[in-house]
Amino acid sequence: MDNALYNLSESLGHKLRSRGWQLALAESCTGGGIAKALTDVPGSSAWFDRGFVTYSNAAKVDMLGVSQATLDAKGAVSEETALEMVKGALAHSLADLAVAVTGIAGPDGGTGEKPVGTVFISWQVRGQQGRCVKQLFAGDRLHVRRQVVLFCLQQVCRLADAPDNSPCDYP
Repeated sequence: MDNALYNLSESLGHKLRSRGWQLALAESCTGGGIAKALTDVPGSSAWFDRGFVTYSNAAKVDMLGVSQATLDAKGAVSEETALEMVKGALAHSLADLAVAVTGIAGPDGGTGEKPVGTVFISWQVRGQQGRCVKQLFAGDRLHVRRQVVLFCLQQVCRLADAPDNSPCDYP
């Protein structure tokens, strides 16, 4: 077990429970890695509603309602797609907060504009606007994916502390 991921997941669970919130996830490049970290914590069903692993474009459309036009125009790895993913996760869940992640973990698939390690992470509190950040992570596929999971957990912990702020608005 990865102690850093476990400790962050446990901390997030405490924060969500104290607010009475449920969390939903929409994961692409992490392949369910965030959900796995959360469900390693006993009792996580009290605050983790569900996770969508939408690795293919078809899954993004079918499960989350991402627009095919968005995928065609902007690509699966884009701010627009991440925001549609998080909106869909909230629409298809009972959660109060959702997080979505889409990116290029490598080793292939990168371009000059979107190199390997490019990831878009979006979050939305029910009733608020979705927000998105673009991050670039370095390393091989496994390292990129672990960094994304770690980053998401850290940012959602911050968001649970101050839901009116962007997780990345403060150190």
